[in-house]
Amino acid sequence: MSTQPSTGIETFVNPASDRDYTIRITMPEFTCLCPKTGQPDFATLKLEYVPDRLCIELKSLKLYIWSFRDRGCFHEAVTNEILDHLAGAVDPRCMRLTAEFLVRGGIYTTVVAQQIKPGWQPPQALHLP
Repeated sequence: MSTQPSTGIETFVNPASDRDYTIRITMPEFTCLCPKTGQPDFATLKLEYVPDRLCIELKSLKLYIWSFRDRGCFHEAVTNEILDHLAGAVDPRCMRLTAEFLVRGGIYTTVVAQQIKPGWQPPQALHLP
């Protein structure tokens, strides 16, 4: 597998596709460029998804996230672009991407985007004693 940035996402077959379960991935080193100033923007991306038939391969995810390093992107646009690409690759039952951008000019920005497969209902929350 390459060690250069890539826009491709590799997947693998979900080993437990008969069950709803959540995969949570934290990516604390996301960077892109401000499209107005060209200065770097830093964010922690938090991906949560309930897989259906496919799961995201993590090294390809790392290389995909790295591909934004030299791109000028508004926070809202890049969050939705990443969600669209990842959801398009694995067609999950549900996927949510939270992008927590570090301070710029005294302002923190958090963008949350999600996609839910039509007809899918999350299981009821289980509260253990």
